[in-house]
Amino acid sequence: MSKVDVVTVGESMVLFQPITDNSLNYAPLFMKSLAGAESNVAITLARLQKKVRWISKLGKDPFGDFILSTLAGEGIDVSRVKREVHKNTAICFKENKGYGDPNVYYYRKNSAASLFSQEDVKEDWFENALHLHVTGITPALGENTVEFIREVMVFARKQGLSISFDPNLRRKLWTEEKAKEVLLSLIPLCDIFMPGLEEAEFLLGNQSVENYGKQFIEMGPKIVALKLGEQGSKGFYKDQIIESSAYKVNRIVDTVGAGDAFAAGLLSVLLEEENLASHEGILRSLHHALRRANILGALATQYKGDWDGAPNLEEILLIENEKQIPSR
Repeated sequence: MSKVDVVTVGESMVLFQPITDNSLNYAPLFMKSLAGAESNVAITLARLQKKVRWISKLGKDPFGDFILSTLAGEGIDVSRVKREVHKNTAICFKENKGYGDPNVYYYRKNSAASLFSQEDVKEDWFENALHLHVTGITPALGENTVEFIREVMVFARKQGLSISFDPNLRRKLWTEEKAKEVLLSLIPLCDIFMPGLEEAEFLLGNQSVENYGKQFIEMGPKIVALKLGEQGSKGFYKDQIIESSAYKVNRIVDTVGAGDAFAAGLLSVLLEEENLASHEGILRSLHHALRRANILGALATQYKGDWDGAPNLEEILLIENEKQIPSR
């Protein structure tokens, strides 16, 4: 059996958004896609020629069929996904009025994925796999999902996988007190931690960027990649700080999914095993990883879908080398 570069675990939803920029109140026509932080990362990694396995639960319904077929069409292994006959696949609506960040309305309570518990974790999820990527969304989904995601991370570590964790704070899903407690408790279980600036402030209070990186490293991760929006990003490894400037774009269409694109870009470089064999290799890889992550994060703001416009490996290499992508 061939190796799997990345396993990711989480919920995907069917996404509806008006065809034209419009309020949901009056939009007559919608386009259908899928949304979910983990599947966004999975699709982008697959387009960058990484082998990805996506783990989830879906309803035994047409929406679940749509999500499975879409991800399988992107070359992602969905063979471990479980279907729940008596639960629904989650859905969400995105409203973009043409100014500011879009509004997103979630309908995921009591969804199939919210039923995840420790007993669901299976050894074959991690078979032949090198790395696990998880987010702070999954533990907020249901009664037992905090223990579930912790068990996923602990089990993966026992199986020899490295682990990345994006806090992906969703204030609508739980109280701020619970979110802070849980997210902080999961940081020591990961090797690569990738918060945004707002999330760092939420977890540690108002501090300097350098202090955020230092304190997160002290919690246990090997690498911290801090997303700084228009200021680019900073990587922290041991006592080293690596700065990477933002990839400039002329306009912002939709910011949803940018953090997931950043995560995929970062992992696509860091998981090249030969680059991580030494201290110097990690530093060299981290420079490149942050640059690619910044590019992919910026490109994700250029289209409405969460992942639809993600480039393939050939395209991202041309951009990295400052060459024009040929028109088709």
